[in-house]
Amino acid sequence: LYLVNKQLSTLENKFEIKAILGNACNYDLLEKIFSENQVDVVFHAAAYKHVPLVEINPVEGVKNNIISTFNVCSAAEKTSVENVVFISSDKAVRPTNIMGASKRLSELIVQAFSEKSSINENYDLKNTIFSMVRFGNVLDSSGSVVPLFRNQISNGGPLTLTHPKIIRYFMTISEASQLVLQSLSLANSGDLFLLDMGEPVLIKELAEQMIILSGKSLRNKENPQGDIEIKLTGLRPGEKLYEELLIDAESSATEHPLIFRAKEKSINHQKLFLMIEKLISSLEKYDLLESLKFLKELVPEWVEFRKKNN
Repeated sequence: LYLVNKQLSTLENKFEIKAILGNACNYDLLEKIFSENQVDVVFHAAAYKHVPLVEINPVEGVKNNIISTFNVCSAAEKTSVENVVFISSDKAVRPTNIMGASKRLSELIVQAFSEKSSINENYDLKNTIFSMVRFGNVLDSSGSVVPLFRNQISNGGPLTLTHPKIIRYFMTISEASQLVLQSLSLANSGDLFLLDMGEPVLIKELAEQMIILSGKSLRNKENPQGDIEIKLTGLRPGEKLYEELLIDAESSATEHPLIFRAKEKSINHQKLFLMIEKLISSLEKYDLLESLKFLKELVPEWVEFRKKNN
């Protein structure tokens, strides 16, 4: 927050910048912020997104990702925010890890609030437009592979790679930010947007290029005297060889060539909200087994339901 505030405050603009220290799971704080500042647009990007860390801290990971999404949507609805844009992930598609399952459930929450908004009979309230943007990895973002490799190179290696055939889609921070902003002009409530991520990148080739671009040489069987080697460590719990952007829907073009619209399955808002209430209760009690059972029931395409639940 300090760094973001410092960066924004140095820009020449006519806007007042406010840095508010708080928790996105705190409903009262969210409602107060949205109301007092007459907020028009909310971009909900607050999530624990590091797959291995959430895998070993499942209750806190799911609590943060689910409760923050529910409360952001609820506070926005209460204060008649015009647009809520949820930042999702390709890991929400047929998730193989708890983080991905929590992001898919977050999508379902946003869809449910959209459905509820569409049948709102309180004409004193302006209906909020809820939309989602799903995309892959952002180059150089916190916790991503590029800063990891850069740090490993500066320390003399080795570069750690989980699998030689692992591939990922990447966008730059500015590309992703601009497309998320542009999706606003296309959004109808309940829309799920997919961003064109270009061609997939073989992470092994990325590692090799970063070694060479840093002025070092690759150490391998062909060049045993090289500077830095690439060490294979094995796939981490819940990690996929490749990611995808669609579950079982088809995407259609929008007015923007790099933004596509998809229609995924949803859950009736009344049924979902009852289940979310039960899930949150089990999370508050730190009942891991019950929490994961509720998560599995709500996200049946979660293909790697943990077997440690006995």
